[in-house]
Amino acid sequence: MTTTGSSSSLPEKNGSGVIQKGPGSGGSRVDKNRPARLRRFRSVVLWVCLAALSTVNFDAVAQQSEAGYLSVTGPCHLGFPEDHGAHPGFRTEWWYYTGNLQTAGQRSFGYQLTIFRRRIRPPAAQQGWPESPSHWRTQQIFLGHAAVTDIAGARHVFSESIARGAVGLAGVRQSDGRTTVFVNKWLIDIGPDSHRLVAATEDFSLDLQLHPAKPIVLHGDRGYSRKGDGAQRASCYYSFSRLQTAGHIRLKDKRFELTGSSWMDHEFSTASLQPGISGWDWFSLQLDNGMDVMIYLLRQPDGVYHPASSGTLIDTGGRSIHLTASDFKVSVLDTWKSPHSRARYPSAWTVRIGRHAIDITVNSRLADQEMLTGPAAEVTYWEGSVFASGTAEGLPVEGKGYAELTGYAGGMEALK
Repeated sequence: MTTTGSSSSLPEKNGSGVIQKGPGSGGSRVDKNRPARLRRFRSVVLWVCLAALSTVNFDAVAQQSEAGYLSVTGPCHLGFPEDHGAHPGFRTEWWYYTGNLQTAGQRSFGYQLTIFRRRIRPPAAQQGWPESPSHWRTQQIFLGHAAVTDIAGARHVFSESIARGAVGLAGVRQSDGRTTVFVNKWLIDIGPDSHRLVAATEDFSLDLQLHPAKPIVLHGDRGYSRKGDGAQRASCYYSFSRLQTAGHIRLKDKRFELTGSSWMDHEFSTASLQPGISGWDWFSLQLDNGMDVMIYLLRQPDGVYHPASSGTLIDTGGRSIHLTASDFKVSVLDTWKSPHSRARYPSAWTVRIGRHAIDITVNSRLADQEMLTGPAAEVTYWEGSVFASGTAEGLPVEGKGYAELTGYAGGMEALK
């Protein structure tokens, strides 16, 4: 199942599940596949359930729901190409790509392609399956999010695709050193020397070839990335922080040949989002002096960042330096209020990494890059292209990247 959305300065005629934004549209969601009464009913049920859960000890719920899954509790001992593949004993996993590309005439685009895997019951649950289960039976669900931002056209389009990990609809395959992650007709293919990304929707498509310019980066302690207080509030997390990219993006009937740079994350975990964390702000930045920066901020309801917030600085040769919360400071300079969800998101920041003499300002390249996903996930977040400028080691520097902002349009209950 695939649904599509769009945002622009003018209303667009789109297919089912489209978001129309702009003068006169009122930011309404047009969803021909889901009657309004059904949407309202599901929302009421969701909020009734959440109200009931608000009286429950979330730590106890988390421990119960995570029982039976594999846990991340220390260095991940990752090996490649094997660990490009799936880790089905863990509850949640994603393969995530973003990039900033341009035409020969310097028209700029941003893109995102992410495929999520979610195990719905612990591995031991399969012991209760029939001796000859249906080929449709599975414990794995796959969800894809794709988006394109046309900077000059002031337009952001997005889509999602979901399928069960059965009968060839979605899954992860590994053979001869290659890993292919797919959901319906979207795919991520990771080879020894290159990656390929393919996604096609009614409103847009992308087909890109990526070549790593730096080695794999293991975040945290050899890939062990803390996300909270306890040892199990963690994930295994690595990146390709800079991939030279070429290919094409189609918007409706217009095709653009593009080159530029991309970022890849692969992360897996079982831990639920820690109680008291309302969302996160994540940044990937590629600076023109050859340095790359990743920072994630675990945001508490009072706006204070949790001490487990962390980051990584990657130098020009690919050497990574772990950053603790005390190594950097991120301050919000400006905000943008969505006319669609009514959420208020940060839109400009200062980022200072003191002991490495980095002092930059980061701005969104287009205010409206909000992802209002449809029936597959029903999660609203901001994911978009950003621009950075300032100084590094006393010299002027500029850069591009991506930011992900969650929890501003409501709690991330799906991860709790």
